[in-house]
Amino acid sequence: MPGLRARHSFPSDKMKNMCKLYSMIAICGITVFFAGSLRAQEREPFTRSHQLGVNIGHEYSFSGIGEDGERELVILPYWGLDYNYHFSEKFSLGVHVDFITETFKVEKRYGEDDDVSERTRPVAPALMGMYKPSERWEIGLGMGGEFAKEENFWLNRLAVEYGVPIRKGWEVFGVFQYDIRWSAYDTWTLGLGISKSFGKK
Repeated sequence: MPGLRARHSFPSDKMKNMCKLYSMIAICGITVFFAGSLRAQEREPFTRSHQLGVNIGHEYSFSGIGEDGERELVILPYWGLDYNYHFSEKFSLGVHVDFITETFKVEKRYGEDDDVSERTRPVAPALMGMYKPSERWEIGLGMGGEFAKEENFWLNRLAVEYGVPIRKGWEVFGVFQYDIRWSAYDTWTLGLGISKSFGKK
């Protein structure tokens, strides 16, 4: 899927298609939400479990560099692979890895000199500590790195997830995420995924 670049102009066909995609995702999410709400759920005793999930979406950065050399918003498709170990009812530890499927350029805003860095399909893993304040909301904070053939950056990650159980350990979830790459650039992410828990009785 080619990357999208938003400028001050009328929406392009690609932007319109992306809006349609997000509308379909929102409709599916609302449907699953109400289906899960209508189901009577019994509270079960906590048991430690492993959770594996995948998600897809887009990452956004206002530090992108267009073909004309000007700064612009870049919208980049990604897919993610998440692993969490739930060792208590409220807390878990995990590794979340994001794979951006595009090559793009960004302006490094946090260095001493504002220079341009090209990123070739970077991979960004992070070790995450997750806190679950309620049955469906989860907040995560972590540290990791972004790796590409040009250069690597350390990063900090803040994530907020909302999950809707389906059945037998399966769950649909949405994610909002903000990554700060040290001495480089920031991205914020919107995604939708599905996960499976193992070890629950």
